[in-house]
Parts: sequence; structure tokens; C-alpha cells
Amino acid sequence: MPTQTKENYLKAIYFLQLKNQEVSITELGKVMDVSKPTVNNMIKKLTNIGWVKYIKYKPITLTSKGKKQAALIVRKHRLTEMFLEKIMGFGWEEVHSIAEEMEHLKTEKLFDRMDELLGYPTTDPHGSPIPNKDGLANREHYKIMSSYKVGDSLQLRAVGDSSVELLKFLNEKEIKLGTLFFIAKIESFDKTMIVDYGKYKRVAMSYEVCKRLLVEEM
Repeated sequence: MPTQTKENYLKAIYFLQLKNQEVSITELGKVMDVSKPTVNNMIKKLTNIGWVKYIKYKPITLTSKGKKQAALIVRKHRLTEMFLEKIMGFGWEEVHSIAEEMEHLKTEKLFDRMDELLGYPTTDPHGSPIPNKDGLANREHYKIMSSYKVGDSLQLRAVGDSSVELLKFLNEKEIKLGTLFFIAKIESFDKTMIVDYGKYKRVAMSYEVCKRLLVEEM
């Protein structure tokens, strides 16, 4: 089976574990959109490589080797996204699909050069941490915007959902990383937030959007 497929499974397990989720065959099958027998077959392959540990009816776990390998794939992905945005001028809503392809390249010098040209960034265009060459990343514990109250002043530091739909929505509202918000009102019925930011006053932000924005209190 192609290495790219193995790496995609590895990355899926890595992200599920970051969410403090126990990774089951069923859960992994949902994420990868494949059947349980297909997942079982792949887990056997990843176990043979030394990337995962799995005992029947127990959660799937990454070995230290597997964690580092997954983090290095994420590193290549996020460096690529940053390079595409900062050096090549792509929008933050355009970079993910390109990085999905490039993360499987094995030319380490390419990504080291990207890192150097970018000035060794620690986060990608969406505010997610970029692991270093040892597979380690500094993870800030930002809170979701919807957890704050009227009168709070907040700065957007990351997006918890980097879907094209959300990013285009934020573009239309002229919202980007670093945007400062003041919460003027919260609707009791549906938790819609009425906020001020930049030149905009009393803008309605739905609960569904606010729970996807990771902010820091100012």
C-alpha cells in the first residue's frame, strides 16, 4: 500500500489523540471513511512498521516513533501552508489542499529551506503550532470565543476549523489572526455574539462561528 496512505492514517491517529480521544477502530474508520476491516488491515501494517501499538478491543496508541513521524508530516504540511501564504501570496483558505499533497515529499532540504526563508515560524496561517525537527510543538491553550462574556476584549489567535467555508466567511467579514474583538452583547436565545472590531460596530457573530475561533483575553 502506498506510503501516502499509511501517513494519512498515522496523521489521523495523531490528531484524534491530540483531542484526548481514545482512538478505536470504529472512530478511525469514520475519520478515514473506510470499513472496519480496511482499518484493521492498515493497523497491522502500521504496527509492523513500529508506528502504533494495538491490542484487540483496546484503544490504538502511537509509539514514540509513530508520534515523531506524525509530527514531522504535520510540520511539512504547516510549513508548506505558511510558505504558500507568506512567500507565494496564496490566501489562507487556499493552502490546505496543496499542503496535503506536499506533506508526503521526502526531500527534507526543501522544508528546511522553507523554514529558513520564513524565519523559523512557530505557527501556520491558521494559528496552529508547527512542530520542530524533533517533532515537538509549543501548544498554546487558547479558549473558544463562545466561552467569553459581555464586556470582554479578545484577540483572535487561531481557528479551530480551517475549512474553506469558514475561512471565506472570515475573509468576507475582514477578520484575520490578530483581529481584536469587544463583546458588546450576547443574545440569550441562540448565543449569537454582537461584537465590535476594527472599523465595524455591532456585528452579529453566530454561536457556530464563535465556537470555532480561538482567542486570547486582552
